[in-house]
Amino acid sequence: MRRSLPLAVAAVVLTSGAGLYLATGANAAVACAPAWSASQVYTGGNQASQSGHNYTAKWWTQNESPATHSGQWDVWADNGVCGTGGTDPTTPPTTPPTTPPTTPPTTPPPSNGTLPAHVVTGYWQNFDNPAQEIKLAAVPATYDLVAVAFANATSTPGAVSFAVDPGLAASVGGYTDAQFKADVATLKSRGKKVIISVGGETGTVSVNDATAATNFANSVWSLMQTYGFDGVDIDLENGVNPTYMAQALRSLRTRAGSGLIITMAPQTIDMQNPAGSYFKLALDIKDILTIVNTQFYNSGAMLGCDQNAAYGQGSVNFIVALACIQLEAGLRPDQVGIGVPATTSAAGGGYVSPAVVNQALDCLARGTNCGSFKPPRTYPGLRGAMTWSINWDVTAGNGWANVVSPHVHALP
Repeated sequence: MRRSLPLAVAAVVLTSGAGLYLATGANAAVACAPAWSASQVYTGGNQASQSGHNYTAKWWTQNESPATHSGQWDVWADNGVCGTGGTDPTTPPTTPPTTPPTTPPTTPPPSNGTLPAHVVTGYWQNFDNPAQEIKLAAVPATYDLVAVAFANATSTPGAVSFAVDPGLAASVGGYTDAQFKADVATLKSRGKKVIISVGGETGTVSVNDATAATNFANSVWSLMQTYGFDGVDIDLENGVNPTYMAQALRSLRTRAGSGLIITMAPQTIDMQNPAGSYFKLALDIKDILTIVNTQFYNSGAMLGCDQNAAYGQGSVNFIVALACIQLEAGLRPDQVGIGVPATTSAAGGGYVSPAVVNQALDCLARGTNCGSFKPPRTYPGLRGAMTWSINWDVTAGNGWANVVSPHVHALP
């Protein structure tokens, strides 16, 4: 995300599939782990056995059979034969399907807020730049989830603070913290959700140890109580420690309850590999994560889930091929959103028209209107789209949300 006029960013990432979770085998039979149970929740590192094989979960999972979910992009890693090599004594044999399913099996998502099935997310700028400055209550009704950009780091490690920016206040003819708080309540009375975003392009928030994790959770919870925020958005573009940020977010969830909204806005390069820190964080908190709105811009060219070609940004192929990585490597469709700039001025590169955004949504959710790249399956339940920013969209006459919002809400 950008606080000021952006500079163009170009990066070509030509990496192999190395580092992705690959299934492994064992030459010697070992004791079988406890039998897999469809009702049990497994997290990364947990083990189970099925049909004479031991498996290790790569991330949070429930009701996803190891026998049919242990491929390169799947949730289980096959550790090889266990016991006598036949079926384990407590589980009947399972015959894998002869053809892959057209849609990935789904599990009931955990409760995380009362958002609609499909969501349009926009960032509201708490600063002044060439985009149109607006008060929070002036956010158009086409947005379901408003991320307030941004909370700032304090002198206390991990802690963040928020106040209405003086430059913004001057630009809109005066705007106090009390008026902002009332505007949060106004948006919520309209059925919208408002969250506080942490980070941004120049953000310096760092959560690298247990103390910082506690400070982060305490400070975000305080902001939620003070202003009425419904959750938090993680937009740390200068690195994230998945261990301690997960600790902080779980602590916050304990306080806020199942209504807490947790979103993330990683850069495209951060979601290339499940072993990367941002991707790992998303998988580690999959049970409490609401949406990952990856920034499919300012990226140059990058590999898609086929690992065969570098797709250039600013195209339907780029969006679909890179979103496919997240959808095939562990995130549920309802946890994936498409992040794009609202106008050409909102980013250094990678802008696509609203029509192309809708085309990408159709390709992913319905399997229609694809470019030359087609994903291996469809993903009904895809959560929606995000833009940077509401202010840039308003500046251009709301052309982005007016086109994308009705399309998002008509998705399967």
